Amino acid sequence: MSRAAEETNRRMLRARDAMDRSYAKPLDVPALARIAHVSQAHFTRTFRATFGETPHRYLQRRRVERAMFLLRETDRSVTAICFEVGFGSPGTFSRTFHDIVGRSPRTYRKEARQAAATNVPTCFTMAWMRPSA
Repeated sequence: MSRAAEETNRRMLRARDAMDRSYAKPLDVPALARIAHVSQAHFTRTFRATFGETPHRYLQRRRVERAMFLLRETDRSVTAICFEVGFGSPGTFSRTFHDIVGRSPRTYRKEARQAAATNVPTCFTMAWMRPSA
C-alpha cells in the first residue's frame, strides 16, 4: 500500500471515529470533511469507496444500532430513544429504523422481549436481530 493510500485511510478512519464517538450530535459532511482535512466532495467519494456506504448512511446505521440496544435494554419510550440517538423526528427515526432493521422500533422491542422471555441464548438473539446493512 502506498503512503498516499495509507494517509487517505487514516483520514477516513479519523472521520469515522468521530462519527462513532459523536453519533448523537448533529454531524454534517462539511464538519466531517474538516476532520479528515479534505474537501467535501472528496470526503464523500473517498468515504464511500473506503467503507462501502455514504457518510450519512453510516451515521444512520450507527444511530440505529444504538437505538436497538436501548430498545432491548431500557423501558424508555421510542420517541425519547429517537432524540437520544440523534434523530430529529420520530417519523424519520421509524422510517430509517425500518429500512435498516426490517421492522418498526416497537415491533423490534416486542420481539426482543419475547426472545428474552424464551431464554434464547444472547448470541443467537443478537445475530438474529442484527441490522442487515
